[in-house]
Amino acid sequence: MSKNIMFVVVAASALLLSGCASKLIGERIGADQVVLAQESQVAKCKLLGRTTFSVLANIGPIARSSEAVEDNLLQMARNDAIDKGGDTVVRGPMPAYGQRIYDIYECK
Repeated sequence: MSKNIMFVVVAASALLLSGCASKLIGERIGADQVVLAQESQVAKCKLLGRTTFSVLANIGPIARSSEAVEDNLLQMARNDAIDKGGDTVVRGPMPAYGQRIYDIYECK
């Protein structure tokens, strides 16, 4: 197979997979109710934990869109909040592309 055809096949596969990748992370029941807040909004809330999440950032040589990566990371944080009895997450630093730290809070 020529290099051009191989590149087209890899690029097309990456585009198809990147659209589906956000669906690969399931949503826990109630996760859609978990609020994404700023640090200044959780002063009266109970901190339940801090977690670093990692998701697929590249498909072969092609980087996934930052929006898709952030959506996946946020979904994982919301799922984790449900598992820990939380209702609010605060986005923290991103140590590397495809990784983000979140704090989980109970505010209600």
